[in-house]
Amino acid sequence: MSPKRKRSLLLGLPLLGFLVVLVVLGSGLGRDPSLLPSVLIDRPLPEFQAQRLDDPEQWLSPADLHGDIALLNIWATWCPTCYQEHTFLNTLRERDIAIYGVNYKDDREAALNWLSQLGDPYRFNIDDPEGQLGIELGVYGAPETFLLDAQGTIRYRHVGALDETVWEREFLPRIRQLEPQS
Repeated sequence: MSPKRKRSLLLGLPLLGFLVVLVVLGSGLGRDPSLLPSVLIDRPLPEFQAQRLDDPEQWLSPADLHGDIALLNIWATWCPTCYQEHTFLNTLRERDIAIYGVNYKDDREAALNWLSQLGDPYRFNIDDPEGQLGIELGVYGAPETFLLDAQGTIRYRHVGALDETVWEREFLPRIRQLEPQS
């Protein structure tokens, strides 16, 4: 290969690399980052045994989340978006929405303090200090909220803060479909 041809190839490689990066980044434009697929949709909660946040002597399993259409909210005190959504979760609790919490990769005392100061919207919280349940659920981070039917089957997953807009657009229609028809 001639030196001139080698130089042309070497000069073209950065341009080719730049074009590849543009295509990859451009393919993500317009996509909603909160729409992360989950293989758990329409499947039961994964099996787990975990301590209750406020009572480490009490162990919880998926059966403890059966009985009502409910939300399973992944949260942590280190998560600023969780702080942002917490007021809305308290509002949902006032509307008699069943919410269970998973305190994700957090300090127990900090979490109990948070709930004491900001209000506790949860029926109970699962302590997940190492994030093992989060791994089983495919959690990317906090907050994430799963919609569970009365049998504990995951019906929907939302990544990011839950607020009135998301509630009305994404959760309420799905909840209405899950409610028994009279």
